[in-house]
Amino acid sequence: MQKADIGMIGLAVMGENLSLNMLSKGFSVAVYNLETERVDAFVNGRAKGKAVIGTYSIKELAEHVEKPRKIMMMIRAGKPVDIVIDQLLPFLEAGDVIIDGGNTHYLDTMRRAKKVEERGIKYIGSGVSGGEEGALHGPSIMPGGSDGAWPLIKPIFQTIAARTENGEICCDWIGEDGSGHFVKMVHNGIEYGDMQLITEIYQIMKDVLGLDADQMSDVFKTWNKGDLESYLVEITGNILSFKDEDGLPLVDKILDKAGQKGTGKWTAITALEEGVPLTLIGEAVYARCLSAMKSERLIASKVYQKKITKPDLKLAVNDWINDLEKALYAAKIISYTQGYMLMKASAETHNWQLNYGGIALMWRGGCIIRSKFLGKIKEAFDKDPHLFNLLMDDFFKEAIESRIESLRKVVTKAIAQGIYVPALSAAINFFDGYTSGVLPHNLLQAQRDYFGAHTYNRVDKDGVFHTNWTGKGGSTSSTNYDI
Repeated sequence: MQKADIGMIGLAVMGENLSLNMLSKGFSVAVYNLETERVDAFVNGRAKGKAVIGTYSIKELAEHVEKPRKIMMMIRAGKPVDIVIDQLLPFLEAGDVIIDGGNTHYLDTMRRAKKVEERGIKYIGSGVSGGEEGALHGPSIMPGGSDGAWPLIKPIFQTIAARTENGEICCDWIGEDGSGHFVKMVHNGIEYGDMQLITEIYQIMKDVLGLDADQMSDVFKTWNKGDLESYLVEITGNILSFKDEDGLPLVDKILDKAGQKGTGKWTAITALEEGVPLTLIGEAVYARCLSAMKSERLIASKVYQKKITKPDLKLAVNDWINDLEKALYAAKIISYTQGYMLMKASAETHNWQLNYGGIALMWRGGCIIRSKFLGKIKEAFDKDPHLFNLLMDDFFKEAIESRIESLRKVVTKAIAQGIYVPALSAAINFFDGYTSGVLPHNLLQAQRDYFGAHTYNRVDKDGVFHTNWTGKGGSTSSTNYDI
């Protein structure tokens, strides 16, 4: 019986293109899809003449993969993953490996890994980023899971993964149980932040500077040759120059309702659970939620009619474009700073040994947030593996200090014009808060003690204190705890 190097369950966009990637690199692949007509279409279509084995049941798939079996699922996250695992287990043996390459919540991966490992089977939860193009030509791959699973899948994953311009492989072992999917979740959260920041800059260019789509396209294409070089800046320039059939910019005809699949929301929820101020990414998630309220926004825009401000022709446009570039870069630093704060907090919670510089390298190619900027993050952690915050690195300190006033100027101008800039605002607010040695929360803590006897600490003496603020309360205080 013909045997494949790896099995693939799921032949939608990502599963099909990953399979083709593996086939093009010399690996044989057995494929299965619930709708079996997809198997026939793939085997007789894009994979025709390649080392592919079409199978029509889970049992048949397992029979056609070399032992120890390596079977990868590229299917919808949630209940379908549990169903397929239950279908697979009867046909697997100790030492085999199940790989979930979908956008799965890392807590689900931790639960599934424990269940599968009890059967002696290994489990990998792997983030895969890069979309259709990345899957086909080289994605960023972030695997984590069972001890001993990585050597079995490493030759395949590192062969099909993206490479940086220096030839470095954008795939390495992240760590235990759900860490691979966790890092992918943070990647997607940062992606939400990057995209929201770009859209806010776009609106300022359009509504304050009065630039048309072609002019904005030129700006983004210029920026992509400098410090802001990245996939998202690159495609923004391409999108803005793309014309519809009538010769007008297609972007202007797209409804302003953003979709989302949940990974940004998971990132924000995890940050709340960890007590990490992931404010920029949180605002990016909320911005998508607000955009989806299109019908309500239309009603509100008629009730609260804003005075339409025509572009200020007195503005020095080139100077403002320079400020916008600096503002975007500064805000980007803050977004990634928050993402790394979340990774550090969760690593401590789950006892993961994350390689922060290595993660930046994995994101350097293949994935949606790939950028020149990530190389600087890797350098920062290579220089100081125990760096507790990116803002403390010399490069990022200098980068922020030379750009923060541009960010402040841009946010001030946008707010004065009534333009919605939640992510840019969150960036400057986080920076101002994080760099403040004293915040007004002494008053907040006094309020908590006043109404709830929640106690407080003092700056002039050690201990925990409670005050009878009204003279009518007692000396009993509430239990004090932090989330």
